[in-house]
Formats: sequence, structure tokens, C-alpha cells
Amino acid sequence: MHKHHSALGLATASTGNVTVAEIAERRPVQPVTLLRPHAARRAARFFVEKFPGRSMYAVKANPSADLLEILWDSGVTHYDVASIAEVRLVARTLPQATLCFMHPVKAEEAIEEAYFTHGVRTFSLDTMDELRKIQRATGDASDLNLLVRLRVSSDHSKLSLASKFGAEPGETRELLFAARQAADAMGICFHVGSQAMTPAAYSEAMERVRAAIVDAAVTVDIVDVGGGFPSVYPGMEPPPLETYFETIHKAFESLPISYSAELWCEPGRALCAEYASVLVRVEKRRGDELYINDGAYGALFDAAHVGWRFPVKLVREPASDAKDIAFSFYGPTCDDLDHMAGPFLLPADVGPGDYVEIGMLGAYGCAMRTGFNGFGSDLREIVGDQPMETMYATAAERAVPSNVVTL
Repeated sequence: MHKHHSALGLATASTGNVTVAEIAERRPVQPVTLLRPHAARRAARFFVEKFPGRSMYAVKANPSADLLEILWDSGVTHYDVASIAEVRLVARTLPQATLCFMHPVKAEEAIEEAYFTHGVRTFSLDTMDELRKIQRATGDASDLNLLVRLRVSSDHSKLSLASKFGAEPGETRELLFAARQAADAMGICFHVGSQAMTPAAYSEAMERVRAAIVDAAVTVDIVDVGGGFPSVYPGMEPPPLETYFETIHKAFESLPISYSAELWCEPGRALCAEYASVLVRVEKRRGDELYINDGAYGALFDAAHVGWRFPVKLVREPASDAKDIAFSFYGPTCDDLDHMAGPFLLPADVGPGDYVEIGMLGAYGCAMRTGFNGFGSDLREIVGDQPMETMYATAAERAVPSNVVTL
């Protein structure tokens, strides 16, 4: 389902001087993915400089090779990979990167290739069966970093990750003890769910970590708080990321762990959401429903299937002075499921032939496109506009017009 982009086909506007409005003036027939390398660089530098530990990018959020290179150049050296295809992609794109295979259920052949061919030494697990699988596939290697994944609550997050993976309290003692015996460095990891709206998600999960360590009486070398760091969407305005970092650091410092223990995190959405948006054309209007040329089987999977709201903006010169009203979208395929309920607020006079920018689609939107029903587009352009929403702008940057890039 994932579609990997290479450097081939990038728009010629590599300087980022083109604006969204200028692209709309060309009247493209197909949807255009608008890339903002400056936004990805800013997000990466923020995590590298401010998170009180190691930040590794969760590749599943957007596996674009171009993005991987931007993050590497911005100081991200570790990558959370969840499949052998992601292992190969990052190894090929960034040969010097450190890869961490953080999917708790892996094929034995994938573990073997990751270890012996690509130099992967870090693996997560949540059962004794997975531990034994890792040991068999690596030939009982003695240089492994093994992270036991605990099941924690997703109550504070918009998308749950609490039901599929993670060891329960009654299972952790045996698992931690066995992992300790098998590992060179042993750690604990968890995931609070996607788009955590309060730092309390992490402090509560850290209490679960504390209980597991005390119960098993083992020395822990790594604590990985996973992903879940939020971005800004309509109706979802989280507190500053610094408050998450402060909460995590305070909880980490109070754990009964090795004095040299490392703190890790796995941002995905937070590093790439602002990297891309999509410019779509309205093909038809029916009351408060707009038929557009991208949808549920394209970049708007989350908008259709989990009711995610994305920021939208009518791209028209001169700008409309009509009052904003709520619209829903239909995508281009023949399916009724190709429906995004929104609401998406746009000027009341929007109609066929208009162009709408849908923002914050660098995370998952670009990664989950299909070619269903013959629809889809590889058109991409690098733009200089600021992202439609941001977690990273300083007060000075917020005072700068949105079509001006501050590098």
C-alpha cells in the first residue's frame, strides 16, 4: 500500500521559490503534492536539539527517500523501521544510519537479513516466542539491543495503539529477565498512541515502566517512549512540544535505571506532517459537498476512515471574501466510501475549477496512496510557503507572511 518516492520526478523548482498560488495558476489537472523541505528540516532540528535523548524517525509515517535524506542532513541518525522493506530502503538511502527494527512481530527471515546483511542490532519484542525467534535468527548473537514493549493506555491519544502490541503486567517479569540474559543492552519501550494531546500520556506510561522494572528487578539500559508526539490540526491544538519533553525527562530521571541509561523516542508524524500538503481541484459541487480529484484511496485515507480533519485553504486570486461554511468532500473514485465528512471550512462561493490546498499531509497521507480505480498522481513540487499549521514557529516567524520562508 505504501508508495516510495525517489528523487526522480521532483519538480524543477528545487530552490523552493515557487508558491502554492503560482502552481494553482498553472491549472494542473491532477493533484499536486507540495513539498516543504524547510519544514522538515526545522522539525528535525527541533527534536535533535531539544529532546533530552535520542530521536529516531519512524519511517512508516512517510518513507520518501527525499525526506529521509533531509532528516539525515538535519541531524537524525537513527531510524525506526517496521519491515524488511523499510530496512532495505533506509540502508540503501542512508548507508551510515542506525536502524532499529521496532515492530514487535517479525518474520524470522526478516530478522536474519536485517542482522546479517544490514547490520541491525536493535529489535523490539513483546513475547517469549519473539525473543526466541530473534535469538534463532541471529545465531544467539551477543551484541543485541533488545527492547521489551509494554502495553500502555492510549486514552490521551486520537488514534489508539493499545490493543495490538505490548506485554501485559503479568507477562513482563519473565520477559524482562529473559531479555536481560540475552541482550548486550536491554530496554523497555511503549507507544501511547498517535497524536497524544497531553504530556500526561507519557508520565502515566512511565509509571507502567517503573512498575515493570521494580517487579522484575532488572537493570535497564534504554527507555524508549515511542512516538505519539502531536501536530496541529483543526480542533486539535496541543500544548508546546517542550512540555512533553520536560514531562518525559522528569519521569525518566526518577526511574530506577542504570546511571548510564539512554532515553529514546520515535517521532513520525511530528517530523513529517508539515513536510507536505496536496493541491486538489474541485470538479463538482452539490450543495455543501465538493467532488475533488484526490480522496480516500489517495492522500486522504485518514480523513475518510478515521474522520481526521485537515486544514484547508481556497487558492484563488483575488482571494474570496465570502463567509466560510462547512463542506464535505467526495474523492474521484466510483466508491461511496471515497467520502471525507470533515467538516472542512471554505468560502461559500467555492465551486468547480477552484483549487484547494489540503495541509499537514506529510504524515501518512503521502505514504498510504493507492492507484485504485486508475486515479492517482505523481506530480510533486517544492514550494517555499510555510506549512498551513506548525508546532515549530517562533514568535518572530509567526509574524512573517505565510508565503515567505525563514531558513
